[in-house]
Amino acid sequence: MANSSSSSIDLENVESVDLMSELLRRMKCSTKPDKRVILIGPPGSGKGTQSPVIKDEYCLCHLATGDMLRAAVAAKTPLGIKAKEAMDKGELVSDDLVVGIIDEAMKKPSCKKGFILDGFPRTVVQAEKLDEMLGRQGTKIDKVLNFAIDDAILEERITGRWIHPSSGRTYHTKFAPPKVDLVDDVTGEPLIQRKDDTAAVLKSRLEAFHRQTEPFRYSNQ
Repeated sequence: MANSSSSSIDLENVESVDLMSELLRRMKCSTKPDKRVILIGPPGSGKGTQSPVIKDEYCLCHLATGDMLRAAVAAKTPLGIKAKEAMDKGELVSDDLVVGIIDEAMKKPSCKKGFILDGFPRTVVQAEKLDEMLGRQGTKIDKVLNFAIDDAILEERITGRWIHPSSGRTYHTKFAPPKVDLVDDVTGEPLIQRKDDTAAVLKSRLEAFHRQTEPFRYSNQ
């Protein structure tokens, strides 16, 4: 009874509009077909921007391997330590480690209607490993969406990005510059650039994409 009472109190403190919004969302989601989608494209091509739109429209969970790996790095898990070594060099994390993360993430309740895979697979071998894992679960990928964009545009987008680490506020030297160069508008603290956003690391990541991921992309056309 205590748990029931506690739940009632929690619900009483939630705004009616929020309760109704969640109820309507769940009713809408119940009519949506299951979907399992892969987004393919080089870093900075817009996968992360479009993923939330697709996620909300079809009630899917968003599995961004980059975010999951960064979380593992921050937590200093065994996987995170290995991932950090590769990410610092601009290299790719091993297939088996990433497939293991995805396998676990797909079991979450939020993935009941399906998922969007963002940043994986990157190679034909990874796609085969993913197919094998999904096959064991009795399911498969429904759609692969390809994001095509020139390297020069990607370099301008990515190398111009700077962030305020404590708040997560993001700036761009050309498209959304801070009021004072390389300083956060709100706190006045210095901005930093992620290692992944430097020209040297981006060059390595793009070379890896063209060498390893493009064959997978064309094999799905």
